[in-house]
Amino acid sequence: MTRLAVAAPSRVAADAAVEVARAGGSAVDAAIAAALVAMVNEVGLVSLSSGGFVAVQPASGAPYTVDGWMDRPGRGRGDDAPPPRTWDVTTDYGGGVTITIGPGSVATHGSLAAFGEAHARDGRLPWSELVAPAVEVARGGFALGSASRYYLDHVHETVFGWDGASHAALHDADGRLTGDQVVVPDLAATLEHVGAHGPRALHEGDLAQLLVDDLQARGGLLATADLAAYEPVVSAPLTTRVGPWTLATTPPPSVGGVVVASMLRLLDGRPRGGWDADDVAHLVRVQRAVLGHRREVLETAGDLDEAARAWLDRVDADHRAVLESGSTAHVSVTDADGAACSLTVSSGYGAGMIAAGTGIWLNNCLGEQELNPPGRPLAVGSRLLSNMAPTVGRHDDGSTLAIGSPGADRITTAVVSALAGFVGGMGLADAVAHPRVHVHRAGLPDEDVRVEDELTMYFGGVGAALTTRAGHLEAVADPRRAGVAEVVDPSLLG
Repeated sequence: MTRLAVAAPSRVAADAAVEVARAGGSAVDAAIAAALVAMVNEVGLVSLSSGGFVAVQPASGAPYTVDGWMDRPGRGRGDDAPPPRTWDVTTDYGGGVTITIGPGSVATHGSLAAFGEAHARDGRLPWSELVAPAVEVARGGFALGSASRYYLDHVHETVFGWDGASHAALHDADGRLTGDQVVVPDLAATLEHVGAHGPRALHEGDLAQLLVDDLQARGGLLATADLAAYEPVVSAPLTTRVGPWTLATTPPPSVGGVVVASMLRLLDGRPRGGWDADDVAHLVRVQRAVLGHRREVLETAGDLDEAARAWLDRVDADHRAVLESGSTAHVSVTDADGAACSLTVSSGYGAGMIAAGTGIWLNNCLGEQELNPPGRPLAVGSRLLSNMAPTVGRHDDGSTLAIGSPGADRITTAVVSALAGFVGGMGLADAVAHPRVHVHRAGLPDEDVRVEDELTMYFGGVGAALTTRAGHLEAVADPRRAGVAEVVDPSLLG
């Protein structure tokens, strides 16, 4: 049995991590198992057709990240090919958003490929054992989680109702959204195939071909060549020193990691012991500066790596000059050996369709302007932008931390708020639960500062896990969402 702490999106996802821990799995194993379950029961938020990032702090050695985010598809597509089939849907969800959906909005997925890379490096159990809990959830049926249900209440007809298989899976005989017992035909068999054939099963072979055939027949861009060419990217993380903690987060193409790193640097050690009015005012200034720069520069940069380096160099050189001038699921795990794994995955808002014969709801990440802005040139096969910022940390005394959040453009402000509060002296649970602020539409004429008067899903859903120097395990699930925190520690039973 592995002693570990896990924060996951739901009870069944947390149970999957606990099952893997009891079988001797690593922090990486537990995080992957929980995330795979989320890909089954967090409908509308994430699915097997997703992208994501994994941040790992091994028990010994340097941290690393695995980029499994979305590629732009279209390899081998001729200039005379018909335009991809998409259309726009406007919804009140999230205060009002227009979503581009349909077969042509589906990007090249990469989550499972990233999981496979992390598992090859720091997993202990066979891959099939990590997939097994998700198979059982898919086979037996599941209840929609509160975040999934909230989103689907807005879009179950407009986004998820146009495709026959999608409509049938989510609606009862009277056409009402059903959330108590969702069974998706073919999904359990698909997961069994993934368990038997490995994480490349969605990129090569019969299952990948089945998915592409249906998409191509309905007007999608994604082709067999796109899936076969996809590779996860392992790289050194962006690291930031805050007090006695060294924090590591995702480098480009995740603008989320750049935003988190620069905000933490600009906070300059605030708060100290808890947030006061001056600290909050400073946080608003930091958000304005960083989110404004993101909108004006990072989102449209031709070379995001160079733009990110230049921005962080500027932040480090002159804080004052800088200050005066972005649907997801997350799992955090730390274990008693000192390893940490933080992973975030997303399918965007969903294309609204299930690929025939697979049970897989497909992503719509080409249809999110925040991730695929019109002003940013992006070649076929290149990564889209992402808000994700899964983060791991190591204290000078050897303690380890894993933290991250879902929440679109509120991911970064949620993570920074919780991290800054914790490193500044608050308890982990208090830091996660503390009210937040978010500068909405930074740098635009209709910018506004949104202050959290009562806890709400709008401000994200941080999940954090901590292992102290003394071996104490702690997990915290954000009270804003129905996440679950669990500690696997036999000593607590006696």
